[in-house]
Amino acid sequence: MSQIKLDHCVVHVSDWGRSNAFYRDVLGAELVKVGSRWAYRFGETQLNCHGPDVHATPVAKLPVMPGGSDLCFVWPEPIHTAIVHLEKHGVQVEVGPVPRFGSRGHGTSVYFRDPDGSLMEFISYESNQQSG
Repeated sequence: MSQIKLDHCVVHVSDWGRSNAFYRDVLGAELVKVGSRWAYRFGETQLNCHGPDVHATPVAKLPVMPGGSDLCFVWPEPIHTAIVHLEKHGVQVEVGPVPRFGSRGHGTSVYFRDPDGSLMEFISYESNQQSG
C-alpha cells in the first residue's frame, strides 16, 4: 500500500475577513475560494473552513465550533524567528519556547491563538541558536 498522507482537515471560523487575514498573514496560507467558503492551503495540505453561511454535508458527529481546534505548523527556521514574526503581527505567545515531539522528532514550540481562540503551535526542528 502506498503511504497515506493527510489531504485536509476542517476548522470552523466565525468571521471570514478576520480569519482570512490571520491565516494568510500570520501562517502564510494561500487563500482558496471554494463556493461560498474559503480554504487555507499550505503546500499539499489544506484547511477547509466551515463558517458563516456554510452548510456543508456531511459533517462530523460533533462539529468543532470556532475556537475548538488545536493545530501545529512546522516553522522552517529557528524558533526565535517565529516569536519575532508573531510579535510583528501583534500575536501574543502564550507558552514557549518549550521542547516538543512532533512528526519529525524532537523540536521546539511556541503556542498562540487564532482570532477565534483555537490553539495554534509553531514547531521548529531547526537549531535554537541565534546566529550572529
